[in-house]
Amino acid sequence: MRITVKNGKVIDIVVQYETLIEGKWIAIVRYDCVHGFLHRDVIYPNGEKEKQVIEFDSLEVALTYAEQDFKDRWEFYKNRYLKKLKKK
Repeated sequence: MRITVKNGKVIDIVVQYETLIEGKWIAIVRYDCVHGFLHRDVIYPNGEKEKQVIEFDSLEVALTYAEQDFKDRWEFYKNRYLKKLKKK
């Protein structure tokens, strides 16, 4: 997780869910503003990324959402990745 704060306001975030697969840490889902807008990247075993635009009133709200999303859905994200990995 990386949070950039300026004058007490969150101006950039990177929140990433990684899991250990066969001894390697693999990024599976990431929330960030890298391309100038807030989005969620779903990362697939073949390296492709599905970019989903996410809109919130503030990055503080987005940060809270991303953290809760990973707490609530980490098993879903991991299982989906593993299923795609088996099909690869």
